[in-house]
Parts: sequence; structure tokens; C-alpha cells
Amino acid sequence: MSANTRAILSEAITLPALDGYPLTATLYHAPQPRAQLVIAGATGVPQGFYRRFAEYAAQRGFSTLTLDYRGIGQSKPDTLRGFKMDYLDWAHLDLAAAVDQHRHAQRPLYMVGHSFGGHAFGLLPNHDQVQGFYTFGTGAGWHGWMPKAEQLRVLTMWRLIGPLMTRYKGYLAWSKLGMGEDLPLGVYTQWKRWCGYPRYFFEDPQMPGLAERFAQVSTPIVAANALDDLWAPPASRDAFMAAYSRAPYQARTIDCAEPIGAIGHMGYFRPAAQPLWDETLNWFAELQGSRQTA
Repeated sequence: MSANTRAILSEAITLPALDGYPLTATLYHAPQPRAQLVIAGATGVPQGFYRRFAEYAAQRGFSTLTLDYRGIGQSKPDTLRGFKMDYLDWAHLDLAAAVDQHRHAQRPLYMVGHSFGGHAFGLLPNHDQVQGFYTFGTGAGWHGWMPKAEQLRVLTMWRLIGPLMTRYKGYLAWSKLGMGEDLPLGVYTQWKRWCGYPRYFFEDPQMPGLAERFAQVSTPIVAANALDDLWAPPASRDAFMAAYSRAPYQARTIDCAEPIGAIGHMGYFRPAAQPLWDETLNWFAELQGSRQTA
């Protein structure tokens, strides 16, 4: 970790989504705050997974907010059976509320995404409030972008295990597969459909206008993907991130030969990835410096 070893104070808070749904969030207080940071997590990943990164960012002066989307972690109901929601509620209602709550009049607001987080940013009604966006492991989700063995595994989940499990449970009991939190039925059905398209939901005829919305984003963006990320290799990233056509954009491809070692789809936020954390926070600091001198 950083030489700054001062303990970070964290505070659990209730964050009302834009429709009033109560979300559980955690605020990591920076001892000497210079910027605000929101972490937009991946599908089925509870906010606690991002704790170490959030603490590290707070040590670096970023007052950091994590949250559990509705239906996930501490924001889920007693049972997911019968729980109705749209997958994109996580962006339109939940993450948008986090942006509204965490922005600060005197400090810039940045966002770090993971997988779905990179999808969510272009859907935010208030993305213009974010001065820089850095996302890890964001891709188009289509099995065709994945290595052959992973294609088989993913297609088995979509075509066999998922339908059987959701018919029996009423939701996707993903935890039984060791793949993350259980997912509401609405998340599963939409995710499955969009992963059938090479460019994800941009090709879904039921979702018109998404490309135009993403083209409105002008926030600087970096998208970092590891070569060993089986779910979101660089080709998958490029297929999706092309939608941010107006944003100043950089693609960062992480070679597994780098000192970080194996990353996969989840390793971006594990302690061994601290060099990536420094790259991210340094980039935000550079953005902040350029704004101050402009």
C-alpha cells in the first residue's frame, strides 16, 4: 500500500435512488480531500469487493463512494423471487443518484467503472457532472469475442443452466455457480439478450436511441482491459467503447507479462493491481491539474 498508512474512516449510508429505492452505500473519507470519486461496480459484484481500492483512493485524497445496486448486496430485498426491475435501473436510477449525491461544489468528481460500470456511464442522465471516467474490464459481452473454451462455458450458462435455474428459482442464483451475487430475473433476461449481439445492446431493436445517447458523452475516458480477461478481452472492449464517439478516449491494454501478473476479469481491484490503481488516480490528478491551469 501507499506510504500514507493513516486509517481511512468509512461510513455506511442510505442512498435514495432517483425513484426513492433505498440503496446501501459506503463513503470513504479522505483525510485531505482534493476530489470526489464514485465507483461503478460490475454486474453481481457487491460493493465490498472494491473496499481496498476505495481505501487506497481515499488515502490519495479522493473522497470515495461505493454502492450496492438494487437487488444486489445490502440493497437487495428479502427475496429476489418476484422482484421486478430493469437492468438499466442500475444506471438510470441508482448510479445517477450516486453522482448527484457525491458531487461537490469545490472539488471535481471522477468515476471508476468495472465491466457494467463502463456500460452505465453512457446511460447516466448526469454524465456531464463527471470530469473523468476510467473503466476496467468493460466489453460488449458477446461470446464471439471470447476464447473458444470460454465461449462454450458462457453459452452453456445462457442456453442451459440459466433457463433451468430461473424457471426453478425465479431469479438467477449465480452464487450457486460461484460467479457472484444472485441476479434479479430482469437483469438476467436482458443481459442474456444483449450478449447475443456483437455490439451488445446497441444492436437490440428493442433499445433504440442508445448509440445517440453515448455519442453525447464528452467526458475524457480511459478503458483498460487485460489480455487474459476472458469475458472482456481488448477486441470486446473496442466493439463497445466505439460508442463513446465524441469523448476524448484512450484504450489501455494490460499485458500479463507486466509485473502485476494474472488479472482475468476480477483482478483489477485485487491488491496486486495497485500499479493500475496508481495509473488511474494519477490520470485523474493530471486531469485536475490541466483544468486548474486552463
